[in-house]
Amino acid sequence: MNGLFSGITLPTTVVGSYPVVRGQGLSGLLDPYRAAVRTAVADQLAAGIDIISDGQVRGDMVKAFTSRLPGIRGTEVIGTISPPSGPITVGDTRYALSQAPLVKGILTGPTTLSFALRIATPVYRDRGELAIDLARVLAGEAASLAAAGAAIIQVDEPILSTGAADIHRARDALGVLTRDLPVPVCLHVCGDLTPVIDELIAMPVSILDFEFAHAAENLALCRDRAFGGKMVGFGCVDSADPVAEPVGTIRSRIEEGLSVFDPGQLLIDPDCGLRMLPRDTAFLKLSRMVEAVREIREEL
Repeated sequence: MNGLFSGITLPTTVVGSYPVVRGQGLSGLLDPYRAAVRTAVADQLAAGIDIISDGQVRGDMVKAFTSRLPGIRGTEVIGTISPPSGPITVGDTRYALSQAPLVKGILTGPTTLSFALRIATPVYRDRGELAIDLARVLAGEAASLAAAGAAIIQVDEPILSTGAADIHRARDALGVLTRDLPVPVCLHVCGDLTPVIDELIAMPVSILDFEFAHAAENLALCRDRAFGGKMVGFGCVDSADPVAEPVGTIRSRIEEGLSVFDPGQLLIDPDCGLRMLPRDTAFLKLSRMVEAVREIREEL
């Protein structure tokens, strides 16, 4: 796993989303999000991020997927979930790969998607069954992302920290999604991890991505736990704070993380996506995060 980032100490990345800057003129009419993808990619590279995303600019994290899947109408499941007519996120990921060597593909997880939908068909008895079929479809998207060259596949499952989902069935669904992937899989879960930390550590993934800035209590949870060789995405920038933290604040958070984790175990990123922030604030947060990492690298 660590070989993927050989030569990079504390590799920097993003959770995914970036503020949307819509295109103007004819190109904006043909594809209003094309400019947003290019802006997101350019800003991440200008900030110095090692592993970028496509910016996740095409709608919210649920509709971006559910609107493309046969068997779903609006927010209702009306039949058997089937694969889409073509890849959903691969085009934007390919553009990012044309600009940078390391790009993560990002999917909203099957359990989170299942909780955003209402079952209006006898095909599925409950959300657990629905999540398995969603996972099968998402596995195809993940395979396409890996084939396109994505270095990591990230699965976003914010529902898992809320207590609403059956964590064991969520693991089954995640296993369906990740089973045959040839690249590392990262599981991103927001919020306070107290009720589920041990179950998350047991998930069938190579990287666990958590927030440690807004939810500083998560670090204490991790202190005495063995992660079994898994890497940890260390959220050190508060995505919910409209103010860009000073470099020193970010550095202090990372240093606290290094009191728990080895440097080779960590990827450094914000707590969550940055989509809801102004573009200049999002860029400043990423730039300062990169600067904090550079300072720490010089001392390791």
